[in-house]
This record gives sequence, structure tokens and C-alpha cells, in this order.
Amino acid sequence: MALSDIEKSFLYTYSTQLLQQDMLTNQLFGASKMGQDLRSLVLGGPVRAETFTNPFEEAISGQLRADAGATRQASRNVGEAAAMVGVARTDMATIVDALGDMEDIIDKINTGELDENSAVVKADYDALVDKITGTISNSDYNGIALLDGSQWGTEQIDATGNVHIQSSKSGGFNVTFHNVDGYDWTVFDSANLVDAGDRAAQLASVQSYLSDMNAIQDVYDGKEDSLQAQELQLQSQAQLLGQAAQMRKPSDPSYSMEQLLADLIIRESGTLFDGSG
Repeated sequence: MALSDIEKSFLYTYSTQLLQQDMLTNQLFGASKMGQDLRSLVLGGPVRAETFTNPFEEAISGQLRADAGATRQASRNVGEAAAMVGVARTDMATIVDALGDMEDIIDKINTGELDENSAVVKADYDALVDKITGTISNSDYNGIALLDGSQWGTEQIDATGNVHIQSSKSGGFNVTFHNVDGYDWTVFDSANLVDAGDRAAQLASVQSYLSDMNAIQDVYDGKEDSLQAQELQLQSQAQLLGQAAQMRKPSDPSYSMEQLLADLIIRESGTLFDGSG
């Protein structure tokens, strides 16, 4: 039975491939240094084949890896800035709550629910003032005073309340804090609760300060959300850069030329062992 042209072409092509594979196998498993290295890889001999690297892959992927590392560090820096602002926001909430309680005491005195001459009422009012001033002086993140401007002007925070955040290889941005200590907190005194006129002035001051402190708290709340979003964005960017570096350098640095040739041979002929199992 005569073979068709397609069958003849198939037999010729396959025979040529087998011949080429046989010639390459004989050469590699001969007495050459490459053959020795190959045998050490395939049969587990004592000699380890020398590895090779692609200088172009190394250069490109190295830069990408460096960029990924810098972006991961920037993400950590921005995350720390978000935590710093979060501490300031929490402390501002404490101040706002205390001012709200002071306003409530004055309102209750005005409605007759509390006695303006009561020592207990006065002590509670003064305790709230002390709570505010204590919160301001003790608001701190890793040694950085966040609300007390009298403690500024250091390497970490400048005299105007700016903390520099390194968010890229080439630079960053400032996170600015408010000098809440700059407000005159001495205006609040329980002695001003007795006289109706002084009490009215005291209430006006409490309400004015409460409005300002609420505004500052809202600013910190927005900053914290923005910084957290930026942190996540940088994390995603670092991950993409890491994936790009891997794609630019798909080869294993320990992958030798002999291993590469051996894989080409056994792809068709099979192997004596299963490298994955």
C-alpha cells in the first residue's frame, strides 16, 4: 500500500526530529564537560553544573524589584502617617466630648437642674477642663507631639506642625497638625459659673471652642481616610511592580544551560524521574 504525500511528510519530519534528538543526546552524554554536568543533573552525580544568568533580565528586573521595594516602603510610611492622624483624631474626639459635657453642665445650671454653687458641680467642671489640657499635652505618636505646639520644632515635626512623609523615591508630602494648645484654655473656670453674666460668657466660649474643635476633628477624619486609601493604592502598585519584575525575569537564577538542554531532550523522550513529585 503506497503512502500518501501527507504520511510521507510526517514520517520524514518525525525521523528528522528523532535523528537530531539522538545526535544531541549523544553529544551531551559524551565525555565533554557539558556531558558530565548534564549527567550530574539527570543522574544525581557529585558535580554541579555551572549556572547562567541573563544580564538583560537582571538589569530590567533589578530596577523593577527596586521600584517595588521602594513603593512598599512608601506604603508603610503612608500607613504610619494614617495611624498618626488617627491618634490625633481620637484625642480631638476626647476634647470635643469634654467640651460637650461642659456645655451640658452650664445648660443644666441655667434650667435649675444643677446648683451653680455646688462644690461637686464645680469640681466636675474643672475636671473636664483638666481632661482637655491633659489630652493636648499628652497627645503623642512615637515621640511626636500632635496637638501641643509648644513641643514642636524637632527633627520629626517642625515649628508649624508639619511632619514629612516619604511617599516615593524622589520625595513626599507633609502632614500638618493643629496647635490646639494655642487656644486659651484658662478662660474656662468653674468660678465663672456662679454669676449669670459670667456663666453666659462661659457658655459662649464653650460653644465657640466646641465648634472649632469639631472642625479640626473633621479635618483629621478626612485626612485619615485619604491616607488609608493612599496606603492601599501603594500596596497594590508595589504588588504590580513585583509581578512585572517576575515576568521580566521568568528564569530561575539556579537554572543551568545544561538543565535547559536536558529539558529540551526529555520533553519528547520522557524522563526517569518526576521532578515535581
